[in-house]
Amino acid sequence: MTAKVLDHEVKIPIGSIQLEGTIGIPSNPKGMVVFAYGSGSSRLSPRNRFVAQVLRQAELGTLLFDLFTEKEDIDHEARFEIDLLADRLVGATRWLMRQPDTQRLAISYFGASTGAAAALQAAAEFGPAIGARSYRAVEGPIWRGLSCPASHLPPC
Repeated sequence: MTAKVLDHEVKIPIGSIQLEGTIGIPSNPKGMVVFAYGSGSSRLSPRNRFVAQVLRQAELGTLLFDLFTEKEDIDHEARFEIDLLADRLVGATRWLMRQPDTQRLAISYFGASTGAAAALQAAAEFGPAIGARSYRAVEGPIWRGLSCPASHLPPC
């Protein structure tokens, strides 16, 4: 049996910009998973959309959003600015915490590559407010870009 899912495009205001996203909320969500992808990926990636679909079938809501505006995405160097990516993830998380359909749901992060480093940094800012975390393919140079001390990193 497939759960009914409210799936729609959103604009997430963060500072002076708006980031585009796709939010999917099953009829009886157990929580929300916020995606933070690696460099060169986006909310429209078939892989990310497939993972989101599987999570929604498990009654988890999902937020896939672009970490950059279209104009910013042209600058390939920015894809490795972990502080910027983490700030965007923090902003999107705060936005999600204010939405009527999601404000009472537990939030988790799914991060890959540079997005994983940003998710670690953002989770350190929120502490226990971010429940589960899943990271994949985080390599040495990305770890060096983190601006949170190891003692503040949340458990995986």
